Amino acid sequence: MKAVLKIALALCAAIGASAASAEATFYEHDNFGGRSFAARDPLNDFTRIGFNDRVSSVVVRGEPWEVCEHVDYGGQCFILRPGSYASLGAMRMNDKLSSARPVDRDRRHDEGRYAPPPMDGQITFFEREGFQGRAFSTERDVVNFDRFGFNDRASSVIVLGERWEACEHADFSGRCVILRPGRYPDLRSMGLNDRLSSVRALHPAARYDEGRYAPPPAPVYDWRRRPQERIFEAPVTAVHAVYAAPTQRCWVEREQVVKNERGDPNVGGAVIGGIVGGILGHQVGSGSGRDIATVGGAVAGAVIGANVGRDGRSVATQDVQRCAAVPAQGRPEYWDVAYQFRGVEHHVQMTAPPGRTVVVNDNGEPRL
Repeated sequence: MKAVLKIALALCAAIGASAASAEATFYEHDNFGGRSFAARDPLNDFTRIGFNDRVSSVVVRGEPWEVCEHVDYGGQCFILRPGSYASLGAMRMNDKLSSARPVDRDRRHDEGRYAPPPMDGQITFFEREGFQGRAFSTERDVVNFDRFGFNDRASSVIVLGERWEACEHADFSGRCVILRPGRYPDLRSMGLNDRLSSVRALHPAARYDEGRYAPPPAPVYDWRRRPQERIFEAPVTAVHAVYAAPTQRCWVEREQVVKNERGDPNVGGAVIGGIVGGILGHQVGSGSGRDIATVGGAVAGAVIGANVGRDGRSVATQDVQRCAAVPAQGRPEYWDVAYQFRGVEHHVQMTAPPGRTVVVNDNGEPRL
């Protein structure tokens, strides 16, 4: 009798452990951001916890979970294997979940019911700011950048899928910052330009103080191909190179102002004299001398004009700041590309000009 009781208790413990190992954490935003809640038992209505149609990313542990768009496991459903799903957009379920439940791993299901396998996190380091120069990518922890010839050389970073901790010394020591998914075009803003020596992925469900995070990055699109994903070629219809906004260049000039004893400037004389002197300078100069004569003539003309009829008048000088917009030079910031797929126009921003087609998935999302 005691033996039978021991066996029964062991079976109960095993069942309990299996149930406890099935856990899903649901997040309000992509990349495991915003509010969240963890579940170990079936939940047939997310309204009960104020999360109906609000889930954007999920972490599944232990056993698979079935997630459904309607309450009581109705509507379209997908089975999520254990892993981290940084966005539900790939399965068109973003902000659409209303119920979820654990699924027995040993139970057979049609392959079509499974969601695309989650992508591993990836981080790419670039030798120069703006994602230029040599680069290396990793999906695994790196204890020492010396192995890649990249110690103290990273100047910009792109993070996909997961959060990563980047540190200034080997073995994840020294000053470290947590990088959220996104684009970091210049590490100077966090004082880590050419100073990184190690990096490691962080668990999606782990919580950290906000002070450990780097400043929020620019958004990034995860262009990687998913396993077993069908791809197509979509024709490009338009390409526009987009340059950075013009910068402003300012300088200080010393300006002559003619005043009479009553304080009225002889503006007309100064302007007319400047025009005549400028034209005269062009007429007598040539080559580089023409430029010099032009400048000299304009200044001389202004001085002469300002002294016309200067009885009782005085010439004063003052510093004046002048500014001008300077167009951005060199390489475009990005290329805005339009393409057609199944009768719908799409736009994508690319770091290099495209060819005649863009590779896309079944939803028209670009892939590389």
